[in-house]
Amino acid sequence: MTEAQTLPTRRDEAWRYADIDAVQRLGTAALDAWQDIAVANGETWQDTMVIGTDAPELRRIRLTLGEGATAAIFVTNTGRDFTRVEVEVTLGKGAHFEFGGVTIGGGDAVREFVTTTIHAEPDATSNQTVRAVHWGTGTGNFLGEIKVARHAQKTDAAQDFKGLLLEAGASANAVPQLEIFADDVKCAHGATVGQLDEAARYYMAARGLSPEQSQRLLVQAFLGDAFVELDDEAAREKLLEAALTALEGASL
Repeated sequence: MTEAQTLPTRRDEAWRYADIDAVQRLGTAALDAWQDIAVANGETWQDTMVIGTDAPELRRIRLTLGEGATAAIFVTNTGRDFTRVEVEVTLGKGAHFEFGGVTIGGGDAVREFVTTTIHAEPDATSNQTVRAVHWGTGTGNFLGEIKVARHAQKTDAAQDFKGLLLEAGASANAVPQLEIFADDVKCAHGATVGQLDEAARYYMAARGLSPEQSQRLLVQAFLGDAFVELDDEAAREKLLEAALTALEGASL
């Protein structure tokens, strides 16, 4: 079987908005490169990352959380070519998973997060907050699937996506998927896409702020939600600063 036959296509639900030409440039070796992490019972694991270069990039992380374990991932995705972070997490009893992500940029690049959250045991919780800011013909995607096993009662899972488009040619896509077999659960998702608040920009201009300053402050406030649960202030500032540095290339 040739490489072209094994690569995903847009007919695959998890790749429906991806840059398939870029995926072909990555090749099947990138698709096989999973980072496997097991978090033992009661332990805590956390990772923060800023990703994005001029070349296509794929990060695939597979997490297994033991009973009462906690895992958190916070990401700023500023790729100038197709850049995708994919996370698959399986939660044990009473475990918690936190994900906070930002996609930001212009050009014609596709930047995306794809998550599969498997609530395999009772009493586990998960929360995912994603913010997307794009201009030019840039695209930000969030495909988030939550699976709840039949015996995983008292599951509490949430996803929240908001997109901010600074130019008419940009786009943002959210695809929440719920597969629930238990009956005593809380599973919620929300998705909105809009533009900058012109009233707020006018208010700031009236008080002497330049258009650039106004845009930066409004976007900073918008993005901040993704990193609220990150206790490390230095890491949080690093993620936000990377996003705001990418914003400097945006049109007003």
